[in-house]
Amino acid sequence: MCSNCDYTIHGRHHHFGWDNSFVPAERVAPGSTIAFNCLDSSGGHFDAESHVGDVATLDFSKVNPVTGPIFVEGAEPGDALKVTIEQFKPSGFGWTANIPGFGLLADDFQTPALNVWKYDASSLEPALFGKNARVPLKPFAGTIGNAPAEPGLHSVVPPRRVGGNLDIRDLAAGTVLYLPVEVAGALFSVGDTHAAQGDGEVCGTAIESPMDVVLKLDLVKDARLKMPRFTTPGPVTRHLDAKGYEVTTGVGPDLMTGAKEAVSQMVDLLAGRYNMDAIEAYMLCSVCGDLRISEIVDMPNWVVSFYFPRVVFE
Repeated sequence: MCSNCDYTIHGRHHHFGWDNSFVPAERVAPGSTIAFNCLDSSGGHFDAESHVGDVATLDFSKVNPVTGPIFVEGAEPGDALKVTIEQFKPSGFGWTANIPGFGLLADDFQTPALNVWKYDASSLEPALFGKNARVPLKPFAGTIGNAPAEPGLHSVVPPRRVGGNLDIRDLAAGTVLYLPVEVAGALFSVGDTHAAQGDGEVCGTAIESPMDVVLKLDLVKDARLKMPRFTTPGPVTRHLDAKGYEVTTGVGPDLMTGAKEAVSQMVDLLAGRYNMDAIEAYMLCSVCGDLRISEIVDMPNWVVSFYFPRVVFE
């Protein structure tokens, strides 16, 4: 998997949820480079032959499996785990689904939908969606974090102070991520890899795609970090910027309502302009459109904007 790595952690070493009593898959010294074999967020439920009927049989107790955990020698509560994201090795297969009851516009889209993606794992050329849309790719790990201090098993779905299901698109190759350590050894795990995602992941899924991830794990002693933080190696939207954006907005006293309004208007715009089913436009927004808080100081109303890259259709 990785000739220059100190360790390889195979996908069979995965777990569901966070629990600081899990037995480590490996114990490593700070500064180790590790290759992780990551499953997709369905844990292999979907494959290249899947159809929309398979959405109904997805087991939510077994979503977002993460590979690990890794015990980092010398890591103690109060330290920060420094994660250098070195490389992704994509698989070429992915899926995006609308799962009833899940997603920003769950009340509007109550029927299941599924798009199975095939993309070039070597060139990472934009992936075809429908007949005309081509989505630029940017691999990253959606779930990346340490075990929490609280005992017991905790769901992997919500993000946490120690990381977890952050779904931050810019945790891509070259980024350095810092995570608070709450238990001895940190107990780090990673998974939920994506080939592409818009900021917000509005339908609840991205281009979910199994792939290998190469990371370097190091320590910052006594960092007293309150929340995750990260540093990117350069610009973060070049893969989307070439043709500009279509932008819709939501204005009002509630950010969540504003976000829903902005996305709903973009779904209507795309469906009407490109003769798409609304649910297809919704999924497309999830994999390449970006939600932004444009203004949060001019009370009592705030502005949420949704940016859709024109390069997808041009």
